[in-house]
Amino acid sequence: MPALRNVADDQGSLDPRRGRRRLRGDAERSRGARRRGSGQSGRLIATQPVLLWTDSPAPYVGAANAAGLGRVFEFVTAPLTSDPGDDRLARCEALLAWRPPARLSARAPRLRWIHSLTGGAEQWLASPDLPPDVLLTCARGSHRVQMPENILGALFFLTKQLGPIALDQRERRWTRRINETLAGKTLGILGLGAIGAEVARKAAALEMRVIGTRREPRAVPMVDRVWGPDGTGEVLSRSDFVLLLLPSTAQTRELVDARLLSLMKPTAFLLNFARGDLIIDDDLIEAVRTRRIAGAVLDVFRTEPLPAESPLWTTEGITIFPHVGGLHPARDELVAELWVENLRRFAEDRPLHALVDRARGY
Repeated sequence: MPALRNVADDQGSLDPRRGRRRLRGDAERSRGARRRGSGQSGRLIATQPVLLWTDSPAPYVGAANAAGLGRVFEFVTAPLTSDPGDDRLARCEALLAWRPPARLSARAPRLRWIHSLTGGAEQWLASPDLPPDVLLTCARGSHRVQMPENILGALFFLTKQLGPIALDQRERRWTRRINETLAGKTLGILGLGAIGAEVARKAAALEMRVIGTRREPRAVPMVDRVWGPDGTGEVLSRSDFVLLLLPSTAQTRELVDARLLSLMKPTAFLLNFARGDLIIDDDLIEAVRTRRIAGAVLDVFRTEPLPAESPLWTTEGITIFPHVGGLHPARDELVAELWVENLRRFAEDRPLHALVDRARGY
């Protein structure tokens, strides 16, 4: 049974078409979301339990309540540092979390929707306990601002000798350096999704030429040419910077191997802001060490934190970013905005945004 909450009778005006009250600012309720009751305390409204398994639930609950959805849903929270518990899982109809709890399918028989707090969903799709009929959405699109800026930062780091300049200051050494320009260079993007399109827009403003690939090779604004996945070699051979923004799927894991790296220009750099398992690390280390390519900036890794003994740390020409590409000082608020819109749609039985295609893997 849904949880029941008492709600005062002064929360809305009478809807003359249906002869019942409507809550201010609320859309129509989903099936079974409202029930009437009698008595002096007012109406009884059935609420749908939503479990927030995260150490930072406040921005999400606050955004949902501000949108008036606290009248429809009961928000139950549990810290990520511990198991959410059988009782919470047994009751919940929707789940907000970073990863699947153990034995999720068996413990959450009423679950209908999961929203992943990450932009990718591979940790969910790889779980044997993911219920087959549950809707799965993700935080796709919430990195639209910060990740392109961090990628541009990587491009400037590679071309403007910012590291040596900082070291010069520490040594009180006056060294004037002539830096490469980004204008006129070609940026190849493997994975022209929402983030890739935004990177292309910003790179074009710097007078870079942008080319790339996407699953369906449709035109993308500010991109000179778009290939399908079979055009990956063309992009690599023409680019001064190759940016990986692909999801981790059966088709893309270990895509970047010695053969693909051999197609890049010797003066080109590889940047990975997608998933660590897209690259065969040993092949990349060898390509950089032998100057087959100029170098790489890596923001993601197979194992995180990156183990201290990994040769990626010490290979000259490889720069390590500690998975900062998607970080934002108001990240929870950004993800909450997407989640609340989907929460409203869930209440209204409308299609959800950022739905994960299980067959495609993203």
